[in-house]
Amino acid sequence: MISGEVSRTLDERFRLTLPPEFAQAIADDSGQTILVKERAGCLSLWRASDWQLKLKQGVSLIHQKIQAGRMEQRYAEVQRLGRLLSTRFRTVQLANRSRLLLPDGFREFLGVSANQEVIVVGAVICVELWQPAAWLEHLKAEMPQFNPLFQDLSQ
Repeated sequence: MISGEVSRTLDERFRLTLPPEFAQAIADDSGQTILVKERAGCLSLWRASDWQLKLKQGVSLIHQKIQAGRMEQRYAEVQRLGRLLSTRFRTVQLANRSRLLLPDGFREFLGVSANQEVIVVGAVICVELWQPAAWLEHLKAEMPQFNPLFQDLSQ
């Protein structure tokens, strides 16, 4: 279970050092992890095997529906999903086991500049990177639902 919240600063080369326990939780033995665009102001990092399983299951189901002729009326939505999927994630390498270089396109989506703060959050099954103002807005919206959510998921 990945949990915790820390503040880090992107250096002038757009590198971010993750806490070692976070990096270990999301990287494979070679230091690779999957970087994903979640929502404006938020990226996530996943263990490659977990991400690939999640992706494979979803894509397989859609492919089965296409093969069965059940998506003919939804081709525009399938194309839209394909476009979003094509730009949504990429495999990245952690340097020295915990330093992440944020690629072009992903740092713009996150909305941060060099030498700017990033909030690193353990989200149980992945690690999230947040633009500080987006994180604060997210917390304001979600925190009132913490107790009901916790009770529902822990029963």
